[in-house]
This record gives sequence, structure tokens and C-alpha cells, in this order.
Amino acid sequence: MFKNGIWIFVVAILILVGFLPAFTQLQDIKKKNFDYAKEIEDLKQEKKELLEERRLLKEDPEYLEKVAREKMGIVREGEVVYRLMPEETE
Repeated sequence: MFKNGIWIFVVAILILVGFLPAFTQLQDIKKKNFDYAKEIEDLKQEKKELLEERRLLKEDPEYLEKVAREKMGIVREGEVVYRLMPEETE
């Protein structure tokens, strides 16, 4: 009776040792799959935002002017731009 218990225990340990690497590999693959799915969703959201910005740049002259002024520093003829610089502290 005691020998049968030992054999069952040894077989169970061997099965556990045999399947443990496969189980950890499966968990790693599931985590990568989850990370890739999140990255895909983030990229879809970014694409949606870029398409909206593209639409605004093509169709909305006020938005186009705002972007040109803020990002490119373009000014209308006769305008004077004052840039405020933060004070340097000693």
C-alpha cells in the first residue's frame, strides 16, 4: 500500500515537472496576446484622432489658422508677436 502511494506521488511529480514549462509558456503567450490587443486598440484610437485632425485641417479654416499660428509661428501681415519668456531665478 505504501509503495503504491510512493509511485503515484513520483508519477504525479514527473507529470507536474513535464507540464510546468508548457504552462508557464502558455501564460507568457496569453500576456503577450493581451498586450498586443491593447496596443491594437491604442493604435485604432490614434488613427481615429489623426483622421479627425486631417478632416479638420481640410474642412475647417479656423482650425487650420489656429494650427498654423500655434505650431508653425505664422503671423498675418502687419501683426506683431510678443513672446513672453519666464524669469530666470538665481
